[in-house]
Amino acid sequence: MALKSWLVSANDPQCEFPLANLPWGVFRSGGEARIGVALGDRVLDLRACAENGLLAGLNANLLDACRAPLLNDLMALGYDCWHELRAHVTGLLEEGPPGSTRSRVEPLLLPINKLEMQLPARIGDYTDFYSSIHHATRVGRRFRPDNPLLPNYKYIPIGYHGRVSSIVVSGTPVRRPCGQIKQHDAPPVFLHTRALDYELEVGAFVGPGNHQGEPIRIATANRQIFGLCLLNDWSARDIQAWEYQPLGPFLSKSFATTISPWIVPLEALEPYRVAAAERPPGDPAPLPYLTSLADALDAFDVTLEVHLQSKQMREAGMAPICISRGNLRDLYWTIAQLIAHHAGNGCNLRPGDLLATGTISGPNPGSEGCLLEKQSDGEALRLPTGETRKFLEDGDSVLFRAWAEKPGLPRIGFGTCTGTVVPSDQHTTR
Repeated sequence: MALKSWLVSANDPQCEFPLANLPWGVFRSGGEARIGVALGDRVLDLRACAENGLLAGLNANLLDACRAPLLNDLMALGYDCWHELRAHVTGLLEEGPPGSTRSRVEPLLLPINKLEMQLPARIGDYTDFYSSIHHATRVGRRFRPDNPLLPNYKYIPIGYHGRVSSIVVSGTPVRRPCGQIKQHDAPPVFLHTRALDYELEVGAFVGPGNHQGEPIRIATANRQIFGLCLLNDWSARDIQAWEYQPLGPFLSKSFATTISPWIVPLEALEPYRVAAAERPPGDPAPLPYLTSLADALDAFDVTLEVHLQSKQMREAGMAPICISRGNLRDLYWTIAQLIAHHAGNGCNLRPGDLLATGTISGPNPGSEGCLLEKQSDGEALRLPTGETRKFLEDGDSVLFRAWAEKPGLPRIGFGTCTGTVVPSDQHTTR
């Protein structure tokens, strides 16, 4: 049975942030950054809770972490501390007889739509993986029709190190990037991209991490995950096509990565765990360091949607339209496997590091996680205004949504991850 809160908005069946969720985020109030927990249409100020004695009984390290301006200190404390704080906050907010505690907590619940959200942590390192075999196959088929997957794909989680400095919080405009573009037999030119794309991904924030030289075992990898967020790894496909060999993406990816401001705790997603996608017959089994227990439920049943709104739609008062829907459970490599592989050589992960799944796509039409995949049938995407899209135009807004739900349990939402494309300040070749 779902827990109820004395905050009415948290009990709406369509609410993204019920009491069973309690995602972490960081907002600004009076110029100061503060940690908050989302509930219904409000955000609980944890620093104010600590200063008003509402977190009494928690250990000193937890209290200090709640007063911090970012989530890194809390991430470093590990699962047991996250669980303790989450249970304590749940007790402050769950339905029960009216009392003095509620009267002290209620003034510390701030309207969520009035707050300026920011990046929730100091992100030290960012790694982007390539975990969806459906995405990898569709994209690979464009370049290698007879052999879309490279030989290592089914043995090793493929990833590359991304750019931390250009990670931005949801709502930040994304400027169309420039880079070298080569078309046909002509020499390359330096020009703004004409093939701007989104990539539907989920980001995992690392908790305590590991000491350099000490791998993270697959059996404990999930306890390293502080929580999940939505992530859009914007991509310039024409720049990428010229630069990606032999070392992979560079300017085609490093200009912007957008994340949602709320981090959904893994504990909130526990009821929505499912078995990882079954590997097709004949595929190799993961190597032992990537193999979970036989009965492990290492995937999550989370629905993911992409919505698009053009400038023309916005000016006409038209809402964004859903252009694809996928599921986090469809990944070939689970998030636990990504962590175990990343640290398999002794690489030290640190609190606040961000790991991304790579584009999440499903097996069926309509579940493609980027526009590049949607072009497999040669047709352009048609919008309600009559406009068509093969790639993003200036003024286009991309919005990601995600949620987990099942009968008898509340809807666990992720909020939104949004970005609007603004024109490049570079319009001529150099």
